[in-house]
Amino acid sequence: MVVPTIDTELLPLAIAQGRFASAGVSLVVSSPEAVRIARDKLRTAEILSAAGVPTPRTAPLSDVVSGKAAVGFPAVFKRLDGSRSIGLHFVASAQDIPGIKVDATQYVAQERCVGPEYTVNCYVDRSGVLRAAVPHRRIEVRDGEVSKGVTERRADLSTIAGQIVKAIPGLRGPFCFQAILTAEGPKVFEINARLGGGYPLAHAAGATFGKWLIEEALGLPCTANDVWHDGLLMLRYDAAVFIKQ
Repeated sequence: MVVPTIDTELLPLAIAQGRFASAGVSLVVSSPEAVRIARDKLRTAEILSAAGVPTPRTAPLSDVVSGKAAVGFPAVFKRLDGSRSIGLHFVASAQDIPGIKVDATQYVAQERCVGPEYTVNCYVDRSGVLRAAVPHRRIEVRDGEVSKGVTERRADLSTIAGQIVKAIPGLRGPFCFQAILTAEGPKVFEINARLGGGYPLAHAAGATFGKWLIEEALGLPCTANDVWHDGLLMLRYDAAVFIKQ
């Protein structure tokens, strides 16, 4: 069984699922179409918005620059397929656009939302049923990955998890989405069709995705469930190692 964890690996492996299966290898990856949607921030916003999932206003940056579309300011400019916050630009007003030197055809402009940020680690079984959704509040983020977080059981985010699975039916196994809790409620701004970088917190809270994947791969009854510890705090830190030469 292979569980890919890097965004750029997902689509080639999703396309090759049949070849791996013929060699007796189980790939834990969503359908190619689900991966393509998750890797494209514009398609993600369009599909989720059409399904009634609250999302920030999003448009191609080229359309915003030309005046064909507007998302309002302040805004965030993101790569269509970006990850780890690489290439992210916070833009206060339209007058600041000329100072942003990026390829507008490869970027989206998105309404900047303000509020606590959450990641929700989800597990979808082989039949397409959402079995668990574990939100954690991102207390501190470094290089796009949560370094401090705490699990929080939130009915609104659990409901959104179910809406996402219905909107993108090819999602399988682990996936996660990110949302900001605005004054109007949560708004989803990203989906990752893989294990999230903060998944160890969900695992420690009792959502043992690895065990569930093995059960399904072996044809055993899947014990996946939504029972996990609310309020579990994760603190990651660096350690210095000194070696005498």
